[in-house]
Amino acid sequence: MTEIFHIASAADWNKAKAAGAYTTSTRGVSLAEEGYIHAARREQVQGVFRRYYADATEPLVLLTIERTRLGVEVREEAPDPKRPSVTFPHIYGPVPVDAVTKVMPLRADGRFPSLLEMWLKESGTWMAAALFAMFCSFGAYRLGATRGGQDQGLWWALAGLLIGAAI
Repeated sequence: MTEIFHIASAADWNKAKAAGAYTTSTRGVSLAEEGYIHAARREQVQGVFRRYYADATEPLVLLTIERTRLGVEVREEAPDPKRPSVTFPHIYGPVPVDAVTKVMPLRADGRFPSLLEMWLKESGTWMAAALFAMFCSFGAYRLGATRGGQDQGLWWALAGLLIGAAI
């Protein structure tokens, strides 16, 4: 398995994108302070959220990290000496932004958004863009038709549609 996961504040992730690397170990603790970045396997994410992030009021995201793109050591370590068989991946260095293959917003209850929720959010954006392109096309058609007749309006409509789609 080459993917590991990390829960991050949206603000920390935005800072990382600007800097080129993610350096927050866990909530309120930097990589420099902790020495590594806490991560989890897929089946551990819910438990980590419930234990450490359930009271978070800020927006959170789940980073999917491709181990092979890290370029730093990842160790499987047991944080509780009483349970040595329960290990978590620890990343010993900054996470390059290009090692993060997916960023998913977490809901307030720590669950991943459903496929329907993600589809509705993305389709809403595309529908708004399509409506804008249609508006540009209709406006250009009306402008062209009043200046040069219906044939001229069709060419203007096509130009408006292309401009709207490009924007």
